[in-house]
Amino acid sequence: MIIAAGWAACAICLAAALTAPAETAAQEPPEAVLARMEKTFAGMTSFQVDFEQTSTSMTSTLPMTQKGRAFFRRPDAMRWEYGAPEKNIYVFKAGLLLSYFPDDNQLWRQQVPPERSEIEILGLLSGKGGLAKKYIVENNPFPESAPGSAQLKLTPKEEGEYSHFLLEIDRASGILRRVLLFDWGENRTEFVFSKLKPGARLADSVFDIKVPGNCEIIDETGTIKR
Repeated sequence: MIIAAGWAACAICLAAALTAPAETAAQEPPEAVLARMEKTFAGMTSFQVDFEQTSTSMTSTLPMTQKGRAFFRRPDAMRWEYGAPEKNIYVFKAGLLLSYFPDDNQLWRQQVPPERSEIEILGLLSGKGGLAKKYIVENNPFPESAPGSAQLKLTPKEEGEYSHFLLEIDRASGILRRVLLFDWGENRTEFVFSKLKPGARLADSVFDIKVPGNCEIIDETGTIKR
């Protein structure tokens, strides 16, 4: 989603188990698996989850791996905390993205258009439904998949920042285990999720960022008077 390294494009969600369909895995349409994932997200008011993000660039020989924890509260509040190697924090709430870089002592404020918040990682986690209307949905098995999971390919019907996504979803529960985001330059960002805590009690302060008094604030919303 984050708009740095791709989080605004990805993240998370696992939930309580739902009833598995009568159809076998081989017969089940990919749209049905996607709808189950959406139902899982829609049934959760909040959660926290650990993630590992691996970014692979065509301009670098080595992938970059980062770890952290993400928080979500309905309808549209998210927080991503990176613990290593750089302790950056990203908060999205009501269309406003805050990006805090402690090493640089900078806080960026950016407005995210509604049409963008409905795609990429934000759209996957919102639980609002309707993803099948925005994407071409196909079965797409990929290596190292977990037992009992479905692998889907989502290709946007309207061209955007990403060429396609790959999702790994638990068939029985609708839990999202892994997301891979591919841009048009063949760069890849992968999120692997674990240790989900649905129904986490998240205070309003979770979706805010407190910075030092001497922090440089770079405002791109036009709402701060200097």
